[in-house]
Amino acid sequence: MEFTRRDLGKIALASVPLSRAFAAKINSKFGGVQIGAITYSFNRIASPDPEAIIKAYVEIGLGDCELMSNHCEALAGAPAMPAFGRGGGGAGRAPAAAPGGAPPAAAPGGAPGEPGARRGGGGGGRAQLTPEQQAERQAATEKLAKWRASANANTWKAVTKKFNDAGVSLSLLCYNMQDSMKEEDIEYGFSMAKGLGVKGITTSTTLTMAKRIAPVADKHKLLVGYHGHDQNNDPNQTATLESYATLMAYGKYNGVNLDIGHFTAAGYDAVAFIKEHHDKITNLHIKDRKKDHGPNVAVWGTGDTPMKAVLQLLKKEKYRFPANLELEYPVPADSTIIAEAKKCLAYVKSCLV
Repeated sequence: MEFTRRDLGKIALASVPLSRAFAAKINSKFGGVQIGAITYSFNRIASPDPEAIIKAYVEIGLGDCELMSNHCEALAGAPAMPAFGRGGGGAGRAPAAAPGGAPPAAAPGGAPGEPGARRGGGGGGRAQLTPEQQAERQAATEKLAKWRASANANTWKAVTKKFNDAGVSLSLLCYNMQDSMKEEDIEYGFSMAKGLGVKGITTSTTLTMAKRIAPVADKHKLLVGYHGHDQNNDPNQTATLESYATLMAYGKYNGVNLDIGHFTAAGYDAVAFIKEHHDKITNLHIKDRKKDHGPNVAVWGTGDTPMKAVLQLLKKEKYRFPANLELEYPVPADSTIIAEAKKCLAYVKSCLV
C-alpha cells in the first residue's frame, strides 16, 4: 500500500500525545508587554519534583520563563546532592549545588549570590557533618562533576523542549556566578545558555566577577544582565548607580537585570533608569518593596515601588524585554505560591489596562 504525503502527515501526528500535539503557546503578553516569571519564585515546590515548576507556569498562565540553573540541571536529570540537617536534622536530597560552591536556595530568601539572597542575619547554622555524611557528600560531588562534564547541547535542548511542549518559552537563564568560580565554571554557564537557546544570561554577582565575565560574554555575543540588590553600602555589589555604570562599561554585552523592588529600596528611580538604559536591559524583576531598604509587601500596589508607572512605560515605549514576576514575600498560611502568583499576575495586568 502506498501512502500520500498527507497520509504520512496524519500518521506522524497520531503518534504524538494529544497534550503535546495541540499544545498552544501561552499568551502572557498584556498591552504589548511580555510578562513572565523567574523560577526562583517557585523554589518551594521545585524539590523533589522540578516538573512542578512547568506545571505552575501553565496553571498560572505564564508563557515566558527565566530559568534558574539549578532548576535547569534538575530538569535535565542531574544527580541531587544530599541535604543533611534539613527538617530537624534528617537527611534529605537537595538540588545540585552551583559550580561555584554555593548551594541553591531551598526556601525564600535564597542562598548567597541568588536573587533576593539575604546576607547576614540570624540562624544557628548547620550541624557538624558526621564522617559518613562527609563521605556521602564527597561522593555525590564527584558524581555531579562527572555528570556536568558529560552535559552537552542536547542535554539542555531537552529541557527547552519540556517547557515548549507545555506552551512556555524559555527566554533567559539565571546562572549566578561567585568569585570562587574557575574559568571553566563560567564557560559552563554560557554553554548551558547556548544549548537552551535563550536570549541571555542573568546573574547575581560582584563587580569583580562582572569584569571577569565581560570578555566571555563578548566572545559568545550573549548579553548578561546583572541583577541588583539594595546593598549600596558595599562597593563590590551591584546596587548603586555607579556600580551599574561600572559593570556596563566593562564590555559590550554587560547589561542589567533590573529588579525594580530592590532598586526602589536602594533609593533610586526605576522609571528614569529604564528610560536611560533600556537598550542594555535583559529583563525586569517585578516586586513591590518599601523605600529605605524596607521589606517586600505581599499586596502589590501598597509598597513604594512604581510598578504601574514602570509597566506603563514598557507599554508606551514598546520595550521588548520581559517583566518577570519574582515572589519573595512569605506565603500566607492559608494560601499557596500558585495562588499568590495568580494574584500578583492579576495586579500586573491591571497596571497595563
